[in-house]
Amino acid sequence: MSIVAIGWSLAGFALYLTGAAICALSAIWLARKGDRFRSERGATIVALSLTAAWCVSVAALGLVSPIVMVAEVARNLAWIYVLYRLFAIDGRHESLAPIRPVAIALGFVEGLQLALFTIGSRFAITPELAWLVFQVSAMFHVLVAIGSLVLLHNLYAGAVPATRQALRWSAAALAGLWAFDLNLYTVAYLGGGIPVELAALRGIVTSLMAVPLLVGFSSASAALRLRPSRTLAFQSFSLIILGGYLLLMVGIAQSLSMLGDDLGRLTQVSFVFAASVVALFWLPSNRLRGWLRVTVVKHLFQYRYDYRAEWLRFTQTIGSAGEADDTLAERLVKAMADITDSPSGLLLQPEEDGGFSLAARWRWKSLAVPADSIPAELAALLQRKGFVLNFDEIRLGHDRWGEAELVPSWLLEDRNCWALVPLLHFDHLTGIIVLARPAIARDLDWEDYDLLRVVGRQLASYLAEKAGQEALMEAARFDEFSRRIAFVMHDIKNLASQLSLLARNAEKHADKPEFRADMLVTLRNSADKLNALLSRLGRYGSSGAEARSSLRLVDLATRVARHFETAHKVEIIAGADPMVLAAPEGLEQALAHLVQNAVDASEDAMPVYLDISSDGMRGKIEVVDSGRGMSPEFVRTGLFKPFVSSKTAGFGIGAFEARELIRSMGGRLEVESREGLGTRFAASLPLADTATLIEHHDNFETEVA
Repeated sequence: MSIVAIGWSLAGFALYLTGAAICALSAIWLARKGDRFRSERGATIVALSLTAAWCVSVAALGLVSPIVMVAEVARNLAWIYVLYRLFAIDGRHESLAPIRPVAIALGFVEGLQLALFTIGSRFAITPELAWLVFQVSAMFHVLVAIGSLVLLHNLYAGAVPATRQALRWSAAALAGLWAFDLNLYTVAYLGGGIPVELAALRGIVTSLMAVPLLVGFSSASAALRLRPSRTLAFQSFSLIILGGYLLLMVGIAQSLSMLGDDLGRLTQVSFVFAASVVALFWLPSNRLRGWLRVTVVKHLFQYRYDYRAEWLRFTQTIGSAGEADDTLAERLVKAMADITDSPSGLLLQPEEDGGFSLAARWRWKSLAVPADSIPAELAALLQRKGFVLNFDEIRLGHDRWGEAELVPSWLLEDRNCWALVPLLHFDHLTGIIVLARPAIARDLDWEDYDLLRVVGRQLASYLAEKAGQEALMEAARFDEFSRRIAFVMHDIKNLASQLSLLARNAEKHADKPEFRADMLVTLRNSADKLNALLSRLGRYGSSGAEARSSLRLVDLATRVARHFETAHKVEIIAGADPMVLAAPEGLEQALAHLVQNAVDASEDAMPVYLDISSDGMRGKIEVVDSGRGMSPEFVRTGLFKPFVSSKTAGFGIGAFEARELIRSMGGRLEVESREGLGTRFAASLPLADTATLIEHHDNFETEVA
């Protein structure tokens, strides 16, 4: 054995032992301090332990040994299983059917190495057979390395951006492991043997992949990226320029030496002198240094955010709904959350008393938000200072503007609450967005604060624009309502004119019996019309003045159905005949509103059903149709809002008045609707026999609350 071979053998022994120590220590650290929520943690600990055992066996027994072969196969199978477990980070191991068969196929090919080793040791009695077995073994190693790299590429390329941050360090480690094996066995296959140099380096190179693995398992370091400072980058780039310049000069000088002894020597000295003069005048110049600095900043630095991509994504999110029932408020929260890779968020908007309440959630149903979510004092501070609030800093005791004592406890107790961004429009706080902690935890820096503040102002403008549009629409509704009220005023004017004419004629014909009879009829009709009109208009204000009495819901439903019998088919389903305590005229008017809405939403051939039932405490009458239905957003935000209607010519006060009338009688009005399927309004009222018990129960609940 040559001295070089002995040297590489000793170096390999030391490097494999070093690799074993690194892998063993990494496994111990991972077992004690690694991220316990990672799905591949246990598999990685086992793989590192097997890698350490493989390094020890190679150092002790050399490359050609049954124990070493078994250890290497076990190591490779463990890392293939780690790769498969990485798919479980975002659940793709359950949805991507080809993953498991590919992983099994790779494990099968790797397991064939044991069969090849057995064949080679027992049956390869000639050099040709031994060479053939070696070639097949190297080819199988190459296939496993290529298959693993392809699977690793699919893992990383198919992951969402937030998941890629959790995968990138583990993916880099596994890519280095299999890339080295691919190169090693490709060279071995082409050269007919494993190079001693690569074999000696394999232990330390394989163990070095433990470093990025540990970084990936550390929650504090998983989001690390290489971001050299401008000073370091500028100085390093300057050294590269100088080094390149010196190499170029040496190369040219050596080339000139080929001209001959005397001439070459003279030419070398002259060239070095000229180059030195140029370097002394050119390298220290401000122009060159400025060019170097601009080049370094332009090509070697990248801000955390790609602002062009962020702006395009922002406008796309705001301008198009991702889901059918996404509201503008939910899209605003999503647009802000996407910037920091936050998985969820809340939008809080101001109330009349100065506090803030929940206006929208985006993928954050688990967080309980109190009614008065943000106190008025904190809102005033955010409006005055306009800063982004980092909850982690508050939890650590930092307090810049006195906000620490104003932040409500529900935001600090939930560790998932990460940042609060004020939405300022012309220095007026129009909303607040609370962001959840991203999957890869990191600290907010100056660039985060700047971008969140700018985006917050942009989102505030959208909220202000939406509020302005709603105000204009409501003003238009009031204008339409005013025009229609003109018809009511016209009727009143006609009645006033009749009464005025009657008064003038009474002065001339009061002594005639025929006139007195006609006058009484006219006065009675006019009084009835005025009382009916006043009764209708009065219900828009106070709805509880009408006295309540006992009435049967079946009789009420029959009168309402008879009223609509010439316009639309209304069928009654009486599962019971409860007697409730209610205001007869008010309940009939509320039910008529609901039936009219159901008729308007249904086709002519689709009947409207009145379903009557009782649970022993309350009587219930349900208005059911199979019409167009309403969207969840409209039911939540517009159905019971005055002057908001889904019908083109509707006032938008029918459902509102029906609910208020039923509430004034101690009842409830509930609604269920699905677009394209129909709507069900359920009005429940206390039974006449149990009305007193219900009132006592409600009063008790109010006192307890």
